[in-house]
Amino acid sequence: MTRIRLLGRQGTCQGFEVSGHAGAGDEGNDLVCAAISFLATTCVNALETVAGTKPGLSLAEGYLKAVLPAPPNDRAMTILKTFSQGAKDLAQTYPGYVTFLDETI
Repeated sequence: MTRIRLLGRQGTCQGFEVSGHAGAGDEGNDLVCAAISFLATTCVNALETVAGTKPGLSLAEGYLKAVLPAPPNDRAMTILKTFSQGAKDLAQTYPGYVTFLDETI
């Protein structure tokens, strides 16, 4: 099971954490895990190249945490909202493999 958490406070997202493996298929052929990895990697890359902000990163096997060092600018917020929507969609489509938590509330 993969757990996706939005990180922040008072309604403002400042990053996310993805942990665990979906387990929806054999290693190397898990489409749910691949979708989550693609979404998270694209978000981190877009925060840097599109929003012009570099998140602090923590990486390990089956783990990625990305947190912005300052309140997000408008472009970063759009990217994080897009990430949030994609994460929610994956959790709704694959509830046995993905959980989504919003800790920005």
